[in-house]
Amino acid sequence: MKLLILDRDGVINEDSDAYIKSVAEWIPIPGAIAAIAQLSRAGWTVAVATNQSGIARGYYDLATLDAMHAGLRERVAQEGGEVGLIVFCPHGPDAGCDCRKPKPGMLRTIGQHYGCELSGVWFVGDSSSDLEAALAANCQPVLVKTGKGRKTLGKPLPSGTLIFEDLAAIARELTHK
Repeated sequence: MKLLILDRDGVINEDSDAYIKSVAEWIPIPGAIAAIAQLSRAGWTVAVATNQSGIARGYYDLATLDAMHAGLRERVAQEGGEVGLIVFCPHGPDAGCDCRKPKPGMLRTIGQHYGCELSGVWFVGDSSSDLEAALAANCQPVLVKTGKGRKTLGKPLPSGTLIFEDLAAIARELTHK
């Protein structure tokens, strides 16, 4: 199985320090929807692992999050692709859960869902916590320069981290090998 795991905010859609609280605020990064569809059409299973502490903070509810993800699935489907499993952590940073990145819980859930070893599976993110989660789950850390990615580039990166301009560049790399 060709599995690719993506963070959401800053990788697929624009990020905001004020949180993405509504469907109207969920704005895809240019080229991201087409990239997911391209990967899907090329035989990749594209899953998503996203921290969504805005739920615990009361900024939005599960129905709103579900609507954002339904919109993502619909946009990718319109381009002939499919989004696989979407896993989210609804907890705040002090909850002590195993799912909130940089912990590996969500990535492990995706691996278990697909019956897939995570060793070498790319986890694409834009923050240090994404890269740390990748390492903790034995995934290949991949940084995009969108979202918080350029800022993250200024910090120490895990050894072997792959760096790409955006999700479209990753799709080009993985579908033209």
